[in-house]
Amino acid sequence: MRKNCMRILITGAHGLVGRALTEQFQSHTVFALGHRELDITDASAVNRVIHELQPEVTFNCAVIGVDDCEENPRLAEAVNVAGPAHLADAVRERGAAIVHFSTNYVFDGERGAARASDQPLEAAAARATAGNGCAVPNSGGRAGHRGGTSTRTGTAQSCPTKPSDFYTSDDEPRPVNVYGRTKLEGERAVVQRCERAFIVRTSWVFGEGKESFLSTVARRLASGERVKAICDIWASTTYVADLVRRVDEIVRTGPPATYHIVNDGVCSYAVFAREAARLTGADVSLIDQVTEAQMLRSPRPRCTPMRCLESERLGLAPMRPWTAALADFIAAG
Repeated sequence: MRKNCMRILITGAHGLVGRALTEQFQSHTVFALGHRELDITDASAVNRVIHELQPEVTFNCAVIGVDDCEENPRLAEAVNVAGPAHLADAVRERGAAIVHFSTNYVFDGERGAARASDQPLEAAAARATAGNGCAVPNSGGRAGHRGGTSTRTGTAQSCPTKPSDFYTSDDEPRPVNVYGRTKLEGERAVVQRCERAFIVRTSWVFGEGKESFLSTVARRLASGERVKAICDIWASTTYVADLVRRVDEIVRTGPPATYHIVNDGVCSYAVFAREAARLTGADVSLIDQVTEAQMLRSPRPRCTPMRCLESERLGLAPMRPWTAALADFIAAG
């Protein structure tokens, strides 16, 4: 699709990715609808909106979060599977395209995790790889929201750096939780129903306007707030501004396919927090490390870095390192 002006529908438009897409495509005719404006689990409502708005491209950003999916599997099925299916059916009838956002959590994360050995944090830090976003700090990571005892010492999974550790669209998904399973089923429902289906798997998205750990840790550390962080879960991370720019490129130039869109490099929440502290000049002693097991939440895959074969086949430039993206995000704030 190379049109200068398209009619675009964005569902789940009030979330982080939806708002960024609305801004990215502001030169087009954009219909940005949140849940109140369009409940995608209502097939008749979806059909009516698609018929009235006649979008050429529909971006589905509606989603139920990881822990909410575990607590309410029926709602997860409705939003993550049935809703995307309704959208795909409706856009197919008018020959339009759909871009459906998915997740690294469709993978079990055991490939890199099985290779990575537990080791003292100090030793992990000493063998950090410069420039690839894999430096391991002596503390850091994700905020604790349901318990967990913090500590300053312990172990950290070693950073995955082998190309074989990175998941591509050729790899067989094996989700370990309700969120990953329903997101995978949603992908398959969309592809089965619409020939012009773009699946965009992304991971650990951060940006302005979302009160997640990744989006707020720099500000919190800079203000002197102490944070808890997970040190033994690894993945790609993605700046939302970079995500939507690459999605724009793909929709304009690429074929319908499954794309993995993430910034270059691999990190844990701990690594991310340490880098945020460095960039803001914050005291790293404010970061208390915790392990995933201490968080008392639904299971997550341990190690899910991703690589995009389709972008490489298109000849698109590699996504910049997550460290550079984080620096720009902090500077913009």
